[in-house]
Parts: sequence; C-alpha cells; structure tokens
Amino acid sequence: MAATSHMHNLTTLIKRLEAATSRLEDMAMTLDEPGAQKSPPSTTTLEPKPSERPTPTAPAAPAPSPLPPQIEDLDTLISKDVGTFVELGKKIGGLVEEQSNAVLQAFKAERTYLYVSTKAKKPEMQPPELMTELHTASDTINNIRESNRASPLFDHLSAIAEGIVTLGWFFEPKPADFVNEMLGGIQYYGNKVLKEYKEKDRTHYDYIQAYYQIFRSLASYLKSHYPKGLTWNDKDGIDAQEALRQVKSNSGAGAGSTATAPPAPPPLPTLNIPGGGAPPPPPPPPPPPPMIPDQSSESSSDMTAVFAQLNQGDNVTQGLRKVDRSEMTHKNPNLRATSTVPGSPTARSKSPAPSKKPKPESMRTRKPPRKDLEGAKWFVENFDNPGDIVEIPAKQNQSILITRCNKTIIKVSSKANAIAIDNCQGLSIIIDSLVSSLDAVKCSKFALQIDGVAPTLLLDQVDGATVYLSQQSLETEILSSKCTAVNIMLPPKEGTDEDTKECPIPEQIKTYIKDGVLCNEIVEHVG
Repeated sequence: MAATSHMHNLTTLIKRLEAATSRLEDMAMTLDEPGAQKSPPSTTTLEPKPSERPTPTAPAAPAPSPLPPQIEDLDTLISKDVGTFVELGKKIGGLVEEQSNAVLQAFKAERTYLYVSTKAKKPEMQPPELMTELHTASDTINNIRESNRASPLFDHLSAIAEGIVTLGWFFEPKPADFVNEMLGGIQYYGNKVLKEYKEKDRTHYDYIQAYYQIFRSLASYLKSHYPKGLTWNDKDGIDAQEALRQVKSNSGAGAGSTATAPPAPPPLPTLNIPGGGAPPPPPPPPPPPPMIPDQSSESSSDMTAVFAQLNQGDNVTQGLRKVDRSEMTHKNPNLRATSTVPGSPTARSKSPAPSKKPKPESMRTRKPPRKDLEGAKWFVENFDNPGDIVEIPAKQNQSILITRCNKTIIKVSSKANAIAIDNCQGLSIIIDSLVSSLDAVKCSKFALQIDGVAPTLLLDQVDGATVYLSQQSLETEILSSKCTAVNIMLPPKEGTDEDTKECPIPEQIKTYIKDGVLCNEIVEHVG
C-alpha cells in the first residue's frame, strides 16, 4: 500500500514538471517573435557595491588645432638648436648664461610674430606690439655687451650681439641669403673664441659652434618656408592685433609657454555680528566744505574809497611826485632804449622773467614717420620701429636728409649725391656709393656700412659709432669732432685669410708749444 502511494506521488510530480516545461517553452517562443514586448526586469537584481560603481569621467577636452608647418619646424629649431646653445651657456654661467637666456626669449618672440603672420592679413602700418618682445630681448643682449666691455668674455658677448640682428629678416626679399651674410659678422668675434678656447676649455668652443648651428638651421628653415620673404594670410586672415591676442591667449603662444587662468578674487570677509541681525549702518558722510565768505562788503568798501579819492577834485594830485628833467624819456634819448627810468619804483621792483624749461621727451607729441621726395631731396623723419628696413631708391642727383630716426635700418639701394643725418639714436644705415659726403651730427650708437665709394665722412658729436668699409671705400676721408667711441672696421686684404681689422679713432690729443707754435700729437695708449 505504501509502495503504491509513492508511485502515485512520483507520477504526479513528473506531470507537473512536464507542464512547467511546456509553459517555459511557450514563453520563450513568444519572446523570440518580432515585435514581442520584453518582460520587465526582475526585481531581484543585485545592486553593485559603492566601490564597484563606475566613477563618472570628465568630458574630454577638445583637441588643440594643429599648428602650421612653419611653426612646428620653428619649434623644433628652438627646442633642439637653441636649447643646446642655452644649456652650454648655463655651463659657462655669468654674463654668458644671462645673454643666452635672452637669445631664447628673442626666438620665442620671433615665433609669436610668425604665428601671428599665419593668422592675420598684412597690416598697412605694423602695430608696435608685434615687435615689442623681440626688441626687449635684443636690447637686453646689446646692453649686456655694451655694459661689460672690460669683461674677459667680451668676444663671447660681441658674437652673440652681432648675430641677434639676423632675427630682423622679415623685410628681406631673400631671408636665407641675408642670414648667411650676417653669419660672417658673427664669425669675426666667434672665431676669436674658437681659437683661444679650442685647447683651453672645450665648453666655450662648443658654445660658439652651437650658436653658428642656430643660424645655419635658420637659413635652411627660411629657404624652406620663406624663400621670397615673409608671407601673411591675406586671403582669409584677421586683424594683426586680434591675431596677437589670440596667439598670446593660446597655450601655444610661445615655445614652451603655457597660458594660465587668472586667480579668482578672494572671498569677501563675513561679519560676525553677535545675535545676528543686520550689519551696522555706514558712517555718516563728511561735513560739507566751509562756505566761502562773501566779499561783497569788502568790494563795496574798496570802491567807496576809490570814489572818495576821485571826489577830492584838484587835491587828488597832491600826493604825486614831480618828475625831474633827467628822468623824462621824451627829453633823454638814452632812456628810450630801456623804456625804464633808473631808480624808479618800476625799475627797482622788476625781476627777470623765469627761463622756460623744455618739455620732457616723454611728454612731447610724436610725429608720424615720413619718407617723401621733394624736388631733388629725400626727407626721412620720425621712424622709430626697430627691425623695420626703410629703403630709399635715391638717384645720383638727389640728396637725403635723415632726422629723428631711432633704432631703424635705412638702406640706400643706389648711388646718391649726399646724405645728412641729424639727431638719431641706434640708427643703422647701409649705402651703396655717394658723390660727395655723408654728415652725421648728434647721433649715438650709430652704424654705417659703405659698400661702394664715399669720398668724405663727417662726424660731429657722435657717441658710439661703427663704420664698416669695403675694398672700394678705403680712400674715404673721415673728419671727426667731439666724437667718442668711434671704430673703423677695415676689410681684410684680398687673397688673404686675415680678419676684419678694428681701428678706433683717437679721442685724446696732446698739445704743446714749440718755438712759439702749437703742436698737436695723438696720445697712443699701449696696453
């Protein structure tokens, strides 16, 4: 009986399992049909642990726009060649390290300028902000040289200062050739360092060689990207100043520089008022200014006194002094020249007028630059933009007047009659040939290069000048007056390996009397 009961239970269980299996198969077939509605998820799913939950990630920053190829290649030049040069300068230290860091800043400023040119149209009048950083770095390099002429490393400083002028290639029609030509001026001082330190200290030798390599790489770079001079984005470019703002705000504005957001302002201090409530009221306003006393009473009393004197009639002249005949100007012609009687109250009380002081240079209004041809004379005035090259296509019958041009390069591309330079600072001028003479008056840090023939050179009140002569201009006569630190650079003899010879113009004259005649001799200093 018990066995029969167990069999009945087993049979029942099998039937129930078959029914459940059939239902599950029907549900599976229903879910596989297209358009079937999915069953809701089971409520028994496990929640992930807090440590296993995925952390939200910040949205990815937009990828920076690709740099133009000329900027990428310049970055490579700066990081590789200029970087090697700066590292060698750090090993030497002192003034050399300081000057090499300024060279790095000059190349970064160059990069900014070129980056702007890829974004902007060529401006009609170049904004001075484009060249400010490059001028600052160049002035730093030159000041280190000029302020340390007694330094034993003066040849190092001079080589670097001569080479930094090469960064002003922007206005050259063939920049690569210009850089190769300027490399000769660098080697004049650099080869002295190579000769002195080749066996003494290899670091100095490698330092100059690294500087040479910078400009060899720069010449190759310009030949590749700017074979015919600087180019601008005239097709779809923007304003130059706007492009400069974009470049400086961008992280890639300078090689190795990053743009950081300005710090947030500090929070306002909170008032700790016991018991809460509103803060105390502000202090009362200051009292009104004192009233100006009414002077009507004084004016009326003064006018009363005046009318009282006028009402005296003939007695009003009793207090007047009788004029002596010798004090009458109409009877003494000698007194008319001064219009003042000696001993009179007017003469005793009159004081000389104060002298009028000139207005400071910083407060004077700067006039716009000018380059005009009037008749047979060129007028070049008020150029003050370092790095600019002002070209003058003069003719043989035309003369040139240059005034108030500072830190500017002027190039006279053909033969002119005469040139006069007045009140210029940091002017560099390159001339072909002259019919008569070149006069320079009241100029400082003046540089002149004569490629052809110039019969006469007149220097008056010139402080710090360098004159480069060619083989054709060796017969130039130089007359100087009140000049200091003037050096004449003589070219090497043809067919020799000699260097350019630097000859200073004497500044000290010895005068003595012999047989009743003044004799003058140049004082030579032998060091």
